[in-house]
Amino acid sequence: MPLSLDYSSALDTGRARHNNEDAVMVDPGLSLCLLADGMGGYNAGEVASEMAVRTMRDHLVEWAARQPDQSTPPSSPAVQAALAAAAQHANHAVFTAAQTVPEYNGMGTTLVSALFGSHQVWIGHLGDSRAYRWRASRLDQLSRDHSLLQEQIDAGLLTAEEAQFAAHRNLVTRAVGVEPEVMLEVHEHALLPGDVILLCSDGLSDMLPDSGIAQVLRQHDGDLDSTARALVDAANAAGGRDNISVILARTKGSQNASARAWWPFRR
Repeated sequence: MPLSLDYSSALDTGRARHNNEDAVMVDPGLSLCLLADGMGGYNAGEVASEMAVRTMRDHLVEWAARQPDQSTPPSSPAVQAALAAAAQHANHAVFTAAQTVPEYNGMGTTLVSALFGSHQVWIGHLGDSRAYRWRASRLDQLSRDHSLLQEQIDAGLLTAEEAQFAAHRNLVTRAVGVEPEVMLEVHEHALLPGDVILLCSDGLSDMLPDSGIAQVLRQHDGDLDSTARALVDAANAAGGRDNISVILARTKGSQNASARAWWPFRR
């Protein structure tokens, strides 16, 4: 059998905020996980994040229904193109609302997505919400932040240690709903049985270094619900300065399955 998945997610307002502008969506029928971290005044951030994940999911449902052969998986380029198109639809929805509804002016959201195949996952992201893979007690970051801070690190203007104390660490260079067009960055990654894919907002990654996230995953290697809760609790214990959102997806099954047995959209 192809790899199958267990899922868990957790959302928390954190210790410093009064409302939650993050949104998460797990759709087992699509083998899809979506997480967004909204920004904007009043309730605009939470509107943007919820609009983004729902629009993206709905577009992928429609795309899957249009496939002529439901027994054969689409090619990797086709999946990547579908994810990019879905993100653009989400961008259009958020951007249009921000331009036409006065109280939504200036809203936007980060976005990170994971779409699972039989032995691979496609990670798409915009902004600084992240994707990680936990495998054999090793944590690897699969996404690379679209942020001013990351650009300065890449240019050698800041070290990773200095970046932890930078004042502009939350300034993103790509986001949903800020410009008329947006380009989702998408990469394919191989999966093995037992891998855990972690999606999170910066409410987790700003509070815990990668070593801290790895420590929590190592200590709670078992039930996904308790692991997700432990990550949120650790971020709050470290200060909880922002909303915290987490999605965990763990693979199980045989790595020798036929790729042709997979069709990701199992509706």
